[in-house]
Amino acid sequence: QVQPVELGGGLVQSGGSLRLSCTAPGITFRSYTMGWHRQAPGTQRELVARISSGGGGTSYADTVRGRLTISRVNAKNTVYLEMNSLKPEDTAVYYCNALYGSSIYWGQGTQVTVSS
Repeated sequence: QVQPVELGGGLVQSGGSLRLSCTAPGITFRSYTMGWHRQAPGTQRELVARISSGGGGTSYADTVRGRLTISRVNAKNTVYLEMNSLKPEDTAVYYCNALYGSSIYWGQGTQVTVSS
């Protein structure tokens, strides 16, 4: 069973930085669009950032544009989310997903907590 694995969450102060990574063994990684989503308690899961299979196209939620950067290294089967200028409202569980056609795989998530 394919399940992406996220790493890099933790506790950081407001204004700080974190880098998340996600690997997805068992799939042809270079063929998949990769995304980062997040879910805070009591809210719906929301898309944070997405990157095309070749890495040439990215999109971001308005709330994170300019602070978070998604990137990927297909040779390493890894997608990253560089997070800067973090705010308490960025606190959430961050999930990686892999999308190709009708196939979609989700990781179990990693907690990011930003203290004020």
